[in-house]
Amino acid sequence: MDRIKVFLVDDHLLFRKGLKMLLDDSDNIEVVGEASNGKEFLSIVDCCKPEIVLMDINMPEMNGFEATQRALTKMPNLSIIALSMHGEEEYYDQMVQAGVKGFLLKNEDIDEVLKAIKTVSKGGTYFSQQLLIGILSGKNKKVESPNDLGITDRELEVLKLICEGYSNADIADKLFISQRTADRHRSNLLEKTGSRNSVALVMFAVKHKIVNPT
Repeated sequence: MDRIKVFLVDDHLLFRKGLKMLLDDSDNIEVVGEASNGKEFLSIVDCCKPEIVLMDINMPEMNGFEATQRALTKMPNLSIIALSMHGEEEYYDQMVQAGVKGFLLKNEDIDEVLKAIKTVSKGGTYFSQQLLIGILSGKNKKVESPNDLGITDRELEVLKLICEGYSNADIADKLFISQRTADRHRSNLLEKTGSRNSVALVMFAVKHKIVNPT
């Protein structure tokens, strides 16, 4: 089985080295590169050919938001998971718009990090449960209901599965529908919610209490 190639971008050396050591202990993950900021990352990422990038948000020289935007412009198939600290909620929408596939808090257990990497490598999205609970508790303003947006019951089923990290192919299998139909449901959800990608759909579902993180 091919190992998942991961690149680490974080300006804290001890955190980065500790995470690398833990990931290297996994049988199916290989850390192929490291960088201390977005500028350094962009200068070497082409040589490393990673599949997954764990990207810190706040860094000197170039932050995670700009680095993510630039990386995905030239490498659109790259999957980026944002590394976040508590209190950085103001950056989440920016990172979603930049195109990340998920969020992890830096204080997560290594099992959670491994689960996120494996989920995203299969085409899914991943959100730290701690982070989702924080987003949910911070959103008290009135929002439109899914019915107001014309979201169907089947589309709600698909949305909940997206929130669980399922890819379109997995959703098709689980709901006994074709992948083309699953693709269409996802496209309809993106249009109806005004979301740019699957991570934005997860944010929408949390804010509208369609899913309840536990």
